[in-house]
Amino acid sequence: MNANRLLAAIAGLIALVYILTSSIFVVDQRNYAVVFSFGQIVRVIEQPGLQMKLPAPFENVRFFDRRILTIDTPEAERFITSEKKNLLVDSYVKWRIVDPRKFFVSFKGDERLAQDRLTQLVRSALNEEFTKRTVREIISDQREQVMQGIRKKVADDASDIGVEIVDVRLKRVDLLAEISDSVYRRMEAERKRVANELRSTGAAESDKIRANAERQRDTVLAEAYREAQKIKGSGDARATALYAEAFGRDPQFAQFYQSLQAYRSSFKDKRDVMVIEPNGEFFKFLNKKN
Repeated sequence: MNANRLLAAIAGLIALVYILTSSIFVVDQRNYAVVFSFGQIVRVIEQPGLQMKLPAPFENVRFFDRRILTIDTPEAERFITSEKKNLLVDSYVKWRIVDPRKFFVSFKGDERLAQDRLTQLVRSALNEEFTKRTVREIISDQREQVMQGIRKKVADDASDIGVEIVDVRLKRVDLLAEISDSVYRRMEAERKRVANELRSTGAAESDKIRANAERQRDTVLAEAYREAQKIKGSGDARATALYAEAFGRDPQFAQFYQSLQAYRSSFKDKRDVMVIEPNGEFFKFLNKKN
């Protein structure tokens, strides 16, 4: 009897430990917890801490990562542009679970199924965006618009399965070897044409600015010359008036001053030779004794 009682006590203790261990669980701050019973969700726990549930199989719990996750394509995929050109595209997606209830119902808690679904959504969005654009637009002009369009399309579909799309990026977009050379040559020719147009426009604008500057310079010089001549004429008139007034007061001084001016003009260059009578009228002031 004692042995049977001991075995029963041990069995009861084991059952109690099993019930406690299967009823108590800890929710980490990095995870969501979904408690479900026979496939039906009982509750969703988002706050970290110690939690309780009924022992299995009455209630079970699944944990889902609430951090940002990454889907990175292992190999570049081929897409066709509006020009029917093939491109090799390498992309990645940043996503996270925001509604554990929807996520559990959609994929039964299997993250691999969720990643496969998101990969299909991204591939479909890439194909839709690329078929509307040329190679040049995708590679250079509209790459950011392509990523925004993909992100929006995938985000709309992902919200229905409890997932938020954080970011979609194109890591690499390459042309196939057989078409890359011809595309690059065409893009180079297009860039040269644009450069030549810009140079031509710049040269025309430069000539226009230069002509306008020269016209303004000529106008300023003409105005300055006119003003200078006006001032000079006014000065000459004033000087003539002063000379006339001074000469009128002393005619003999006027004759003497005019003779000095004539001497200065005549003897300016030492090489000049003059044949003239020394006692003539021209030298009367030089010959006159004090």
